Amino acid sequence: MTKTAIPKEIQEKAVIIINNYNQKTFHDDVGDLLYYPVFKGKFLYLKRKEFGQISPVVRLTYTGDMKNWVFAIFKWSREQYDPDEWFFPGVQHVDGTIEGAMKAGMEAYPV
Repeated sequence: MTKTAIPKEIQEKAVIIINNYNQKTFHDDVGDLLYYPVFKGKFLYLKRKEFGQISPVVRLTYTGDMKNWVFAIFKWSREQYDPDEWFFPGVQHVDGTIEGAMKAGMEAYPV
């Protein structure tokens, strides 16, 4: 696993995936309801804007492979990301991809 920042070209690809998911999933609500990325070092934080509120949902760790991100769900009970939590609605969508992480987040934290 890399400890360096996510390369710019990977960030750009991630943004395209996230924007496509937002368009496909939220349709006319895009703007008031959407996922957005925050890149920090080796992490991609997927936060969700829900009608003016910003909520943490998922943290992905870049491994050098666009189809093999390490997943961590945000746990409100401890207010931190937990890569060891695997008992939540939507876990079946966790497949190492950004889209899988967003699908899992939608079931774990429905709108």
